[in-house]
Amino acid sequence: MPGFSVEMAENWDGNYDSGNLSEESHRDNLRVEPIYEAFLCPLTRQIMRDPVTIENGQTFEREAIEEWFKKCRDSRRRPTCPLTHKELKSTELNPSIALRNTIEEWTKRNEAAQLDKACRILSLGSSEVDILQSLDDISYICQKSKSSKHAVRNAELIPMISDMLKSGSRKVRFESLKTLRIVAEDDDDNKEAIAAGDNIRTIVKFLSREHSQEREEAVSLLYELSKSESLCEKIGGVSGAILILVGMASSKSENSLTIERADKTLENLGKFENNVRQMAENGRLQPLLTLLLEGSPETQLSMAAYLGELVLSNDVKVFVAQTAGSILVEVMRSGSKQAREAALKALNQISSYETSAKILIHAGILPPLVKDLFTVGVNQLPMRLKEVSATVLANIVSSGANFEKIPLDQDHRTLVSEDIVHNLLHLISNTGPAIECKLLQVLVGLTSSSSTCIDIVAAIRSSGATISIIQFVEAPQRDVRVAAIKLLHNISPFMGQELADALRGAAGQLSSLISVIAENNGISEEQAAAVGLLAGLPESDSVLTRRLLDEGAFRIASLKVTSIRQGITRGGRFFTPFLEGLVNVFSRLTYILEGDPEILALAREYNLAAVYIDLLQMNGLDKVQRVSALALRNLSRQSKHLTRLPVVPEPGFFCSIFPCLGSQPIITGLCRIHHGFCSVKESFCLLEGKAVEKLVACLDHTNEKVVEAALAALCTLLDDDVDINQGVSILDSAEGIKPILEILRENRTEALRQQAVWAVERILRKEEIAYEISGDQNVGTALVEAFRHGDHRTRQIAERALKHVDKLPNFSGIFTKMGQ
Repeated sequence: MPGFSVEMAENWDGNYDSGNLSEESHRDNLRVEPIYEAFLCPLTRQIMRDPVTIENGQTFEREAIEEWFKKCRDSRRRPTCPLTHKELKSTELNPSIALRNTIEEWTKRNEAAQLDKACRILSLGSSEVDILQSLDDISYICQKSKSSKHAVRNAELIPMISDMLKSGSRKVRFESLKTLRIVAEDDDDNKEAIAAGDNIRTIVKFLSREHSQEREEAVSLLYELSKSESLCEKIGGVSGAILILVGMASSKSENSLTIERADKTLENLGKFENNVRQMAENGRLQPLLTLLLEGSPETQLSMAAYLGELVLSNDVKVFVAQTAGSILVEVMRSGSKQAREAALKALNQISSYETSAKILIHAGILPPLVKDLFTVGVNQLPMRLKEVSATVLANIVSSGANFEKIPLDQDHRTLVSEDIVHNLLHLISNTGPAIECKLLQVLVGLTSSSSTCIDIVAAIRSSGATISIIQFVEAPQRDVRVAAIKLLHNISPFMGQELADALRGAAGQLSSLISVIAENNGISEEQAAAVGLLAGLPESDSVLTRRLLDEGAFRIASLKVTSIRQGITRGGRFFTPFLEGLVNVFSRLTYILEGDPEILALAREYNLAAVYIDLLQMNGLDKVQRVSALALRNLSRQSKHLTRLPVVPEPGFFCSIFPCLGSQPIITGLCRIHHGFCSVKESFCLLEGKAVEKLVACLDHTNEKVVEAALAALCTLLDDDVDINQGVSILDSAEGIKPILEILRENRTEALRQQAVWAVERILRKEEIAYEISGDQNVGTALVEAFRHGDHRTRQIAERALKHVDKLPNFSGIFTKMGQ
């Protein structure tokens, strides 16, 4: 038995954690009074904090002897004394109070002496080594007991340590941060002392330091200080503190401890609304949203109001809509007027992005929103809030959702229901410019889709609001004008003639539109909308075209197009719709050329054919190419009337006597198509303008509308009043016959098939071409299909084409039977 005890004593591993022996040895050299042997535990060889005596009178540290007894039990042996190795009858432990008091007094005297020495070192500008040692001593003393931390504060060491944060030595600064953190742990009074003066601002500066250790220790210190609620506002009040902490908490380069400490510091700071607001400003919205969802009514109101003031990124808008959209809609539906105002302003922010707007639609925003707009009487919102409601509705509508399927009430009315649109139109006519603008924007959004535009147009017609909307074209507020013009532009495909009639009869709206287009401050949205509106009006309305001519619209369009072609006016956000509109408006002249010398003179003055031949090459702008091809078609149709025919002199007297002298003179320079003197400027000749190859190139376009327009222009080379044989030869030389045949074979649209059948029939009138094509079975099949399935005119033309390639005889009877 004794042998066992000796062996245990020799092998006791000292699991009791009372510190490092070498550390204690080092501290021994710093003590004013020496360590007495009685102060040391025989097992740990460290100063005892809770000395106890066993039955044989030996004294040990309580935890150490308890561990010894446990090992005895675990080994199923009787307990023994570690020193005498003799068995004990009892394991009872008796506190040695006198010894403990003596040790505590001795410890206090030594710690006081050490702290006094640290005071001298830190206040005298000592060496780096001494300062680091003093900081280490203070940390060690503070970790031993809470009373030691009080002693550090009472010794006025905290301001001295804080001063060390400004040291030129990085090691000293780091150790000072570490020491302050230890001093602050679990001691609110020490936290207050550390936060005195400008210390927090100094600590915050360390968050931006280059060295990661300094940043980590600084954020750990701030985390300790933030555990005191009284200091949270002070930390948040330091400029840039929350911004830096938010950045650290979301950093991908900081170590995990730094990120965790920053995040927890922000959690503590989030107990105060001002800090929450700063976090929200810097992209950390969750604390604000938490208060919005869980706070008191007053807090919810405050957070909603502040949310309305923030500038949010699109991603954040989506996050807020997902997190708080439903509660904001509910507040708007049933809250007090003050709460509804705050909710509306927040929703105004969130709804300005398409994705977040759709989330709000799902949250049920539309019914209360429309109700707020239309309610009158005691419960109606003030006009300033109706303006916000109108803005939110405009944002929601611009999301492009399917509004014809979103019910607003139990009657399943929607935003495009006739009476709802009537109410919107009534509000537009009876409110101020701000609400007018937003509600016009609502109608712009609803008319951006062709399916809902039809419903809006029907409501505008039934309400007789066309003239009222047109009058806004002259509004002094630019935003109102732009919204009205865009609305008119959107509805012009469905009520173009009505708008044309209204503009012709109006006093100044047409002039206002042209004045907008004439502005020279770049290319604005208003200009693009204005020219787009005019471009959408029927080209066949010659009276409107002449009004535009009288107002100088074509002169302005010519100048603008020339400026763009010369590179003076450069591209921008609205460049494409502006150019498309200009080209369309300018082309109106080509629809009223026939029999009008004034218009012909203008077309020559503006050199329209050359302009449109040039515009035909603007690849990527399909509408420009289409309108250009159609304009060239119109111009080319006039070429046969405008070509200058050669004057052949009458045969003289001698020619009648001597017939050999009467041969016709050879005239050179004649147009192969029109057999006269042509030019691109005077007679708009496609051949002279070298437009044939450019039009042929458009036949391979992916846009059927461009192909239709280009083919229509080329077909003018095959008209009855021109030399068709020469026209075919010119197409052949330009490699245009093959793509025309390809169009016939593809049968992409009925309009294209009709044009292609007409062109192919003309081409096949040339025998050598007909002979060559007759062997192409695909062409024959395409003509047969047109013959069988086309309209009456197309069948007739296909019949003639099939005769040219000797493939008709079997079909004449079929055609007769089909007509029976």
